[in-house]
Amino acid sequence: MTGSVASLVGEELLAPAPPQAVAFAAKLLDRFETPLAVLFYGSILRTGDLDGVLDFYVLTERVRPGPRGLVTRLLWPDVSYHELEVDGQVLRAKVATMTLAQFQAATRGQGIDTTIWARFVQPAGLVWSADPAIAGQVVEAVADAARTAARFAAALGPAEGPSEAYWTALFKETYAAEFRVEKGGRERSILGFDAARYHRLLIACWCEEGLLGIEADGVVRPKLDEAGRKRLLAAWRLRRRMGRPLNYARLIKAAFTFDGAARYAAWKIERHTGMPVEVTPWRERHPVLAAPGVLWGLWRRRQAQDRAKAGNGA
Repeated sequence: MTGSVASLVGEELLAPAPPQAVAFAAKLLDRFETPLAVLFYGSILRTGDLDGVLDFYVLTERVRPGPRGLVTRLLWPDVSYHELEVDGQVLRAKVATMTLAQFQAATRGQGIDTTIWARFVQPAGLVWSADPAIAGQVVEAVADAARTAARFAAALGPAEGPSEAYWTALFKETYAAEFRVEKGGRERSILGFDAARYHRLLIACWCEEGLLGIEADGVVRPKLDEAGRKRLLAAWRLRRRMGRPLNYARLIKAAFTFDGAARYAAWKIERHTGMPVEVTPWRERHPVLAAPGVLWGLWRRRQAQDRAKAGNGA
């Protein structure tokens, strides 16, 4: 018997997380105003590879004051980059910040955003919460993310088929709506990690939503009449049309408000090219203005390296 959606996601969220992620989350708390909960998600949650960038969502009680807070009320989340030492090891993290109320509305599918519920239908860990009541609210919000995703999957997937077909259709559509650059087959790697988990979750969501028609011999069919399907598809078309403009706006905002953008870019450049980039105070304050000069300097260094290699080979 499949459990409730909240029990399924709650078991995942409250399971022991990698100790380094828990320690990192604890160190993040004094860097944000009124934190209520910290969620850990992404590939490192699955692989445990700490050489990459950890992904966190910090949920707060309220938006920070001032002009920047006014922008965040419309274009959440805020994004920042952090490097912290944990047990003698320097770890790196990208941190998104939004209020718990914004998170709850987004997971319920209110508004045109798809990023939150599409991300948190995937496994995550609740690595810190202010108290048990807040933890319960976060669990229910993540359960809402699964319910929202499953509703759209019922309309976007085939008339009937394996549960994987519904999630595959959903993730393909959400990646397209979010204007994310992903390698082909990304949805297969997500589902391949634990296909049984996604099957259980789809069935639990459809049961609670009154959408489960048939489940037999590995085949499922949503109980969705033509009017219901049209309604969901119309809602999806609106989100797909508005998804790219929304994400363009977020990219523009991030260009000017991404705390730690220069250090994050410098780390990425050195990781991929082997060429270190000095992060000066000016570059830290003005990453957008500094970018052309940094790229020009990298190009010249690469040209000099190529000439030196050609000379040595002559």
